[in-house]
Amino acid sequence: MQDHSATTGDSGTTSGTAAPTGGPTGAATGEPAGGAAASGEVTVRYWAGARAAAGVESETVPGLATVGDLAAALGAARPALGPVLEVATLLLDGRAATPEQDLPAGSVVEVLPPFAGG
Repeated sequence: MQDHSATTGDSGTTSGTAAPTGGPTGAATGEPAGGAAASGEVTVRYWAGARAAAGVESETVPGLATVGDLAAALGAARPALGPVLEVATLLLDGRAATPEQDLPAGSVVEVLPPFAGG
């Protein structure tokens, strides 16, 4: 079992994990679904194979309207992450999320790919 508890510092961000140039932004992702513009930022944490595909442990991205909007933006910004996102479980503030679920500013989304073993 992995320890997910010590991933951020006192400021709420993880060192060395800023979104790379060309990462998801409001301008690059277009209008959020449903026309409801989200404000603020969202922290995305990657685990196991998702971390390898993303190339970072975590990042802070501009907020989008829904979890699905975020997943689409992340996959577009990091093509290697797209296939992982298709099978991953996304947690929104520690609970399983659906693509239609609203994404409040300040939320933490965790990308958990399927795990094997027992």
